[in-house]
Amino acid sequence: MSATVVTGISELVTNDPARERGLLGILEDAALVIDGGRVGWIGPGSAAPDADERVELDGQTLLPGFVDSHSHLVFAGDRSAEFVARMTGTPYDGGGIAVTREATCAASDEQLRALVQARVAEMAALGTTTVEIKSGYGLTVEQEARALRIAAEFTGETTYLGAHVVPPEYHADRAAYVQLCAGEMLEACAPHARWVDVFCEPNSRYAFTEDEARHILSAGKQHGLLVRVHGNQLGPGPGVQVAVDLGAASVDHCTYLSDADVAALAGSDTVATLLPGVEFSTRSPYPDVRRLIDAGVAVALASDCNPGTCNSSSMPLMVALAVREMGMTPEEAVYAATAGSARALRREDVGTVRLGTSVDDLAVLTAPSHRHLAYRPGMPIAHRLSDAVRLS
Repeated sequence: MSATVVTGISELVTNDPARERGLLGILEDAALVIDGGRVGWIGPGSAAPDADERVELDGQTLLPGFVDSHSHLVFAGDRSAEFVARMTGTPYDGGGIAVTREATCAASDEQLRALVQARVAEMAALGTTTVEIKSGYGLTVEQEARALRIAAEFTGETTYLGAHVVPPEYHADRAAYVQLCAGEMLEACAPHARWVDVFCEPNSRYAFTEDEARHILSAGKQHGLLVRVHGNQLGPGPGVQVAVDLGAASVDHCTYLSDADVAALAGSDTVATLLPGVEFSTRSPYPDVRRLIDAGVAVALASDCNPGTCNSSSMPLMVALAVREMGMTPEEAVYAATAGSARALRREDVGTVRLGTSVDDLAVLTAPSHRHLAYRPGMPIAHRLSDAVRLS
C-alpha cells in the first residue's frame, strides 16, 4: 500500500496540548503522512517528507472525527407532534417512549437495519467517525436483543438500555420489570453489548429509582458490561452518585447538579456527558458547564439522537449550541466532542490525531479553523477525511 502526504492543512487539531499550543494542540500550516491507512508522520508543512501521493487541502482544517458517545438510533416511527406540543408549553416527562416502542416493535429487521444505516451515514457525512448506539425501544427480551444485534452491525459501542422506561404492562408491578431487566433480558442482551445503562430519574414516573438503577447496573457489571447512566436530566436526583459509586465511564445529561454531585464527579473518573440538543429540543435549562469545568470535571458532548427529545445527529450543531448556549469556548467544545467523548467511551484510539491514528477516524473542515464550527452553525462544513478526499 502506498503512502500519502496530506499538505495545506491550515490547522491540525491533535488534542495533544504537549505538541504545540492550547487545549487542542493545534499545529498551523501542518502536514501528515498516511501510510497503511494510519498516520505515520505529523509535522510542519515545510518539512513534509516525500510520499507516493500528495493530497492538498488548500487551507482546510484537519481534526479527529467526532465521537458521538450517546445515541438511540434503533427506532422507527415519528414523534414530531410531540415536538410541536413541547414548543407550545407541554413539558417532557419520558412518556413518549411508548409511542416509539410500538412503531419499533412493528418494524421488520430489514426496516430497522435500513433506518440505522441511513442515520449512521448522516452522522458520517457531518464528520462523526465513532458512535455509541443504545437499545431501549423494545422493552421485551426478544426486542431488546434484536435492537442490539442490529446496532452491533454498525458499531462496537453498543449499550443495553432495557431500563429505559417501565412499560405500561408492568406499571402495576415495577419490581417484576426490574427483575426482568437484571435477569432474563440482561442475559439475552449481554452477548451483543459492551455497556449497560439505566434512565435513573425519580422525577419521571416512567423511569427508575436509585435502588432500581443500582440493582440493574450491578447485575450488568456482573455480566461483564461497563456502566453508563442517564442521570439528573429532569431535576435533582441520585444519578450522578450512582454513576460514581459504580465506576461508570459516563453520566449523561447532568442538567441539575448539586454541589455534592459536582464534587463527586471531580473526584472520580466518570465523565459528565452533556447533550445540548436535548435542551434545545425540549426548551429545558442548559447544564452549567462552566461550573463543571472550573471544578476539574471531565466533560463530553454527544448528540443523544433519538425520536423524542433530539432528532438530530449533528455533532457540529452540538458544538455550536455548547458555545452559544452553554458558554463553552470553541476550543473546549471541540475537545469535548472528540477527546472528551472518547474518554466517555474509555477509548484511547479515537478522539486524537497522533501516530497510528486510523485514517477512518479523521475529519476535515472546509474552513481555515475549528472556530468555524460555532461561527457557521448549521453549515455542512465537517466531513470524514476519507469521504472528502481520495486517499490510496
